[in-house]
Amino acid sequence: MHTKYTLPAEWHPQSGIQLTWPHAHTDWADYLNQITLTFLAMTRAIAKKEKVLIVTPHVEDVKAMVLDAVDESLHPNIIFHHCPTNDTWARDHAFLSLLPTGETTEKKVRLTDFQFNGWGEKFEATLDNRINNRLFFEGVFHGVLVNHNEFVLEGGSVESDGKGTIFTTSQCLLAPHRNQPLSREEITEKLKAMLGAERIVWLDHGNLMGDDTDGHIDTIVRTAPDDTLLYIGTDNVNDPQHDDFKALERQLQTLRTLDGKPYRLLRLPIPDAIYDGEDRLPATYANFVILNGAVLCPTYMQPDHDHEAIRLLQQAFPDREIIPIDARTVIRQHGSLHCLTMQYPEGVIA
Repeated sequence: MHTKYTLPAEWHPQSGIQLTWPHAHTDWADYLNQITLTFLAMTRAIAKKEKVLIVTPHVEDVKAMVLDAVDESLHPNIIFHHCPTNDTWARDHAFLSLLPTGETTEKKVRLTDFQFNGWGEKFEATLDNRINNRLFFEGVFHGVLVNHNEFVLEGGSVESDGKGTIFTTSQCLLAPHRNQPLSREEITEKLKAMLGAERIVWLDHGNLMGDDTDGHIDTIVRTAPDDTLLYIGTDNVNDPQHDDFKALERQLQTLRTLDGKPYRLLRLPIPDAIYDGEDRLPATYANFVILNGAVLCPTYMQPDHDHEAIRLLQQAFPDREIIPIDARTVIRQHGSLHCLTMQYPEGVIA
């Protein structure tokens, strides 16, 4: 019997979340204390629900700090593993886990490793591109290694509904220094084969200012149970992003599920502009993290917008606790909470 595999939705039961810890030789050096506090807050929240796999070149120092900052009852849920790293964006360098589907005797998860090249060769990523192999061969995961290192793909650039549809953005997957000279049609067929998808939905609008990934889907549109799409938008006509995100909204309204039904659409607010010097930072509520029984919601000290985002996430995930995490330091390096994490399905983390 031929076994089929598919990329599960993020709300599929998880064994744990990977965090690749910041250190003084990353771009966080100038505000290492602040970002470390954010990582500690995330670790505490995750460890209450599932395992936390912390990857770091400085295991002893990080272990002492984390265990001192986290309630002792949660210590068994925290795993530390030594690995040289360039940066901290686990969403983009970690494995994508594919699950066997249908009637099959094959129970092993496929740990699918793609090439990570620093978002189109913008940043040095050699060490980060090696993390998966090192963790796998040192016995950190249960599963089968599947190597797609000839193809550039970041986890933040694809979003699965767990039912055969993968969402992505044309501005990212067709951006320079990814997979040229492959066409959109050729990339579609490769993604369907490698991720076990029935179809790829390409979104053509919604370029978040300050995002240096060329437009990752996880900054603008996310899937939720019951054929729900959460997306960001604004009615503020003075926001230069207004028209582009209205076009995204119109495109989402035309989409149909594989069953031919319209999606349930929930519009998250776009935070008021946050700047670092003259640069607008990519603050977004779409970059939330789904856990077993909880959702981590990025917040930006904008009470009205923060509360609205939390309300909508509770609407999308009524059976989960919504946990706010201050993401103002994270966006200084042009990502948010989801970008820092990668989930692994039940049974994968050894």
